[in-house]
Amino acid sequence: MKKITFILLFASFSHAYSQKTQGLALTPPLGWNSWNTFQTNINEQLVKDIADVMVSSGMKDAGYEYLVLDDGWMAMERDKNGNLVADPKKFPHGIKAVADYVHSKGLKFGLYNCAGTKTCAGYPGTRGYEYQDARYYAAHDVDYLKFDWCNTEGINAKEAYTTMSKALATTGRPIVFSMCEWGQNKPWEWAENVGHLWRTTGDISNIFAGTKDMGTWHALGVLKIIDLQKGLRKYAGPGHWNDPDMLEVGNGLTEAENRAHFSMWCMLAAPLIAGNDLRNMSTETKNILINKDAIAVDQDKMGIEGFAYAEKDSVETWLKPLQNGDWAVCFLNRSTHPVSFEMNWKEKPIFDSLSKASLDAEKNSYQIFNIWSKKTEGTTNHTFKATVGAHDVVMLRLKKEN
Repeated sequence: MKKITFILLFASFSHAYSQKTQGLALTPPLGWNSWNTFQTNINEQLVKDIADVMVSSGMKDAGYEYLVLDDGWMAMERDKNGNLVADPKKFPHGIKAVADYVHSKGLKFGLYNCAGTKTCAGYPGTRGYEYQDARYYAAHDVDYLKFDWCNTEGINAKEAYTTMSKALATTGRPIVFSMCEWGQNKPWEWAENVGHLWRTTGDISNIFAGTKDMGTWHALGVLKIIDLQKGLRKYAGPGHWNDPDMLEVGNGLTEAENRAHFSMWCMLAAPLIAGNDLRNMSTETKNILINKDAIAVDQDKMGIEGFAYAEKDSVETWLKPLQNGDWAVCFLNRSTHPVSFEMNWKEKPIFDSLSKASLDAEKNSYQIFNIWSKKTEGTTNHTFKATVGAHDVVMLRLKKEN
């Protein structure tokens, strides 16, 4: 009897520490990250300013929760005991002080490190210090860790990320684990119990189509990243999300491209991590980021990623099953000129084999709500006709009528 009890206890103990912390990121995380705009030019005052404007702009009320400091927050060397040290010039009061400020605003705080020997910008990486660094994050009340993949020659990705995941779990502090491995080792196939989200591609850039030459590598435009998501939806769900990278909304795209970019990330049930300078964003940018109807599509508790259903005349039709029999529909115009289109809802029933949801306009009537114009546009009893602008979207929510 004692032997059986010991085995059961050991199995329970092993299970508890063999995977990530459970119960986190049950919907895709929403927040802000410093990298896209500031790179390593970050400091204590910036954190406070961003936290303030996340509240004053309405982003917190819209669901944005995490303020994440990316690469460049630490000193170039660890201390004599091997501990990470915040850059004393950038953060004279230390990381705990900025974490406390962020928490005082009702937000959560995140930090960055890397699976390699050094971070992408050359600061101390975590290789060999996983458990020590995890204790540092917990001691500084960190709620979110973005874990990158630079300087990892000879390192096995699954081993490295699993080790860090276990290290975070042993601290007892609930820390969302964001795996920034760039999709090189197909993390969607093995990371469901390792990370809460994993990057599916290389880095995004503030262009809509094509790629941007960065010298030794190419950053990806919005459309390129969307194309690379196809076939991955079956791996995503509550607590484990495909991550097509942070948002470039407000970073040089046109208003239409910002709207399309944001809409498609919502259709993909992607983490919505803003990367613009919130302190001076335009009204148009703010209204895109805090569109609660679009965010509701992203945050739908079913946790089903959308899928490409059809394409005609450069307009792609994307569908996403939602709770209570509702559907989100997004018509994405990939071309550089406006395109008129129509959708005959009754042409044939649509069935999603992943969610087992069906959109059958012959059996059910759906009210059509336009997520960006905020207007109701009839029902699915009639063919829907519209024109979608260049690099723009028409995004709808079909509300099932009883």
